[in-house]
Amino acid sequence: MGSLQDLQRQLKSKEETIQRLERELDIRDELIEQLKSQLDKYQSIVPKSLSTGLANGYMPRKQRAQGISAAPQGGFNLNLNEFKKYKATKKPENTKCLIKQAILDNDFMKNLDTGQIMAIVDCMYMVTYNRDDIIIREGDVGSLVYVMEEGRVEVSKDKHKLCNMGHGKVFGELAILYNCTRTASIKALTECKLWAIDRPCFQSIMMETGMQKQQEYTEFLTSVPIFKELTNDKISKLADVLEEAHYNNGDYICRQDARGDTFYIISKGQVKVTRKAENGGEAAFIRNLKRGDFFGEKALQGEDVRTANIIADDTEGVDCLVTDRDSYVQLISNIADIQKAYPDGMPSTHVVAEEFASLRLSDFTVIATLGVGGFGRVELVQMNENKSKTYALKCLKKAHIVETKQEEHIMNEKKIMSEASCDFIVKCYRTFKDRKYLYMLLEPCLGGELWTLLRDKEVFDDPTARFYTACVVEAFTYLHSRGIVYRDLKPENLLLDNRGYIKLVDFGFAKRIGYSMKTWTFCGTPEYVAPEIILNKGHDFAADYWSLGILMFELLTGSPPFTGSDPMRTYNMILRGIDSIDFPRKISRNATSLIKRLCREIPRKG
Repeated sequence: MGSLQDLQRQLKSKEETIQRLERELDIRDELIEQLKSQLDKYQSIVPKSLSTGLANGYMPRKQRAQGISAAPQGGFNLNLNEFKKYKATKKPENTKCLIKQAILDNDFMKNLDTGQIMAIVDCMYMVTYNRDDIIIREGDVGSLVYVMEEGRVEVSKDKHKLCNMGHGKVFGELAILYNCTRTASIKALTECKLWAIDRPCFQSIMMETGMQKQQEYTEFLTSVPIFKELTNDKISKLADVLEEAHYNNGDYICRQDARGDTFYIISKGQVKVTRKAENGGEAAFIRNLKRGDFFGEKALQGEDVRTANIIADDTEGVDCLVTDRDSYVQLISNIADIQKAYPDGMPSTHVVAEEFASLRLSDFTVIATLGVGGFGRVELVQMNENKSKTYALKCLKKAHIVETKQEEHIMNEKKIMSEASCDFIVKCYRTFKDRKYLYMLLEPCLGGELWTLLRDKEVFDDPTARFYTACVVEAFTYLHSRGIVYRDLKPENLLLDNRGYIKLVDFGFAKRIGYSMKTWTFCGTPEYVAPEIILNKGHDFAADYWSLGILMFELLTGSPPFTGSDPMRTYNMILRGIDSIDFPRKISRNATSLIKRLCREIPRKG
């Protein structure tokens, strides 16, 4: 009997041990899941080598992409004198060096120009925190980016520690791009001395430096005789494709008798021009060229043999603005082609068609809901008097529009869609409003979103992707011929009509900018935004061509090439460039070449 009791006690003890171990396993499993969920966030804070989508097999995207927009900057047509001058704060030289180095060590901010970095350093102001103070609270709306000079902080998310950071680190940089909630908390572990800059000041610096550079480049170009006949539009576009190149004292920029296709304008320093005699003697000095002088202009016209040596002749080196023949010829021809494609390029005055002018909301009955989002919803409606006529009714919450400061974007959308007359753009017949909503009566596209079709099929073959891309090109050609930039291309904004053709919808981020201007508002979908939008350099139609390349990649693989665990990580991947991406073998050579040409770091297409 005693032995049976012993066995029962042993069995009970083992059962208790098993239960305890199972509980421990549950706890560890939960911890592993928590650590996995935080891994990408940790990697986004601590720089690491780029992991491309190939490592994940470019798994088809299963979640809808969300557009992001800052409050509109307006200002694409502002004069430089209209900008509010940012205020510099005095600081010791060693502090300036620390802030500059911290910026250069940051994956995002290191991409800024030297002049922009120095302006940011000058404008940062000091803030201090005591031990245990919360510097950034997860979920709060932020507008400041910080550089730590002294102290240590703890970074956490969902109350779980991610890492500690010390002096010389940048954090909170997403907040200077647009109005967003903080994705992690940062608590002071010691007394901390920080330097901060807010979004308005950062954007003012970026806009002012960008416009100054554009103005300077334009003035250089207008002084070159071969550009005298170019329109202001073409001069402006040519200024956009100029690249900066630095040469050390004594460097040969051009060699006599060598072939070349590059044109140069000296922006800093001086060069000397020498030429060898026909008998092969030593090169003789001809003259010096200084800031504002240019050389190599004949290379743009097809003469590619250099007739002299051009040598950097300045102890501090020489800076030049350069462009090559292919970029020049392509740019000039592209602008001409776009403006010829739709000769009636001037915006038309919209007149509501007679059949819609007298309609009221009560004249329609809701059949079904086509989609729901943060903005409101889209309903399928039919006319009460003629049930064969159906439309899509987009219902926009007024409160949401005001809360997110999107009034200007909504007005742009209404105006652009109402005036558009293109087979590849969804028609807007008229608008209504009541106390809670704004309504847009739209052409119904009952084939649904291209994104839904892509999600179900996972990938498209080459001919299918080519067809859908061509539809988008038609829509873009129409918009660009009217001076309109779209800025929100993605499969979710492409609808299929009853014949299977693509139509562009959702013009909330579209804007009329003309043919030689830029706009500065940060907007778009993180995976699709161009580098010039991220860096707040000012952008134009080229941003649409970048997104076209991203769309092609997603149609062929099921996923965009740049996809991070959070927007900041995605932006850093984009700034590393398309050449950092390993293209899957299933993307053809021609498609790869076209995608890379569209996704250029420096825009070249008008």
